[in-house]
Amino acid sequence: MAMNVTDEFERNRAHLRSVAYRMLGSVSEAEDAVQEAWLRLNRSDTSAVSNLGAWLTTVVGRISLDMLRARRARREDYVGTWLPEPIVSVDTAADPEQEALLADSVGLALLVVLETLSPAERLAFVLHDMFGVSFEEIAPIVDRSPEATRQLASRARRRVRGAAPDPEADLAEQRRVVDAFLAAARGGDFEALLEVLDPDVVFRADRGALALRAPAVVRGAEDVARQVLSRGARFAPHARPAIVNGAAGLVVMPAGAPIAVIGFSVAGGRILEIDLVADPEKLSGLAS
Repeated sequence: MAMNVTDEFERNRAHLRSVAYRMLGSVSEAEDAVQEAWLRLNRSDTSAVSNLGAWLTTVVGRISLDMLRARRARREDYVGTWLPEPIVSVDTAADPEQEALLADSVGLALLVVLETLSPAERLAFVLHDMFGVSFEEIAPIVDRSPEATRQLASRARRRVRGAAPDPEADLAEQRRVVDAFLAAARGGDFEALLEVLDPDVVFRADRGALALRAPAVVRGAEDVARQVLSRGARFAPHARPAIVNGAAGLVVMPAGAPIAVIGFSVAGGRILEIDLVADPEKLSGLAS
């Protein structure tokens, strides 16, 4: 393969990984999709391709769509709540590549909403709304007309707007609220937890496919506060601040290795959503 094509792929690698992660909600699966795109590039005659970056984006979109459909079929047997694989950093200053990943990351709450879309809706929304790909380019991937593809994206956009919270943009303010949550959890202070939780807060936990007692989604400040104090109090002393998908979060590390990652959606000085990822498979790639 010509060196310039290889160079062009490497220049697009981070972008392709971003596309795949938004489609799949999994860092490891996104890497697999990008690697598959590289293999397809090697097998293809791209001499007539005028924009290799756009070509690769549609290839990764098609691969991700196939992976998403296959995963949906497998997930029939999943116990409890499936959550995305988080992008986490405890110390971004030490890792420029991780810092770049985080800067380009998308919140867990939005990824949870994207999971509720059909694979075709998700593709249309991600490629068009997040990456500016035209409906004419997306249409062949989902085997629809450009107009029908526009409708897919429109339906997805309405779902996302209706379900995804509009989070606090200031990281310092997010951290202040999360710190208050952690202090209340560590102190076993029910009233202080209520102060920092939105009345309609949602708590989700993903403990993995093999979890025997995976609780359902918990809603409402009082029920969530009880859940945090009854099940999480013994872990609270081991929680340390982290950046989770670009937002203030926590990593629970009792013996130097992470056993849970907690993402938060914060708005108006209160926590709207808590997403706890404790699936060992999704944490296996995290450094201590």
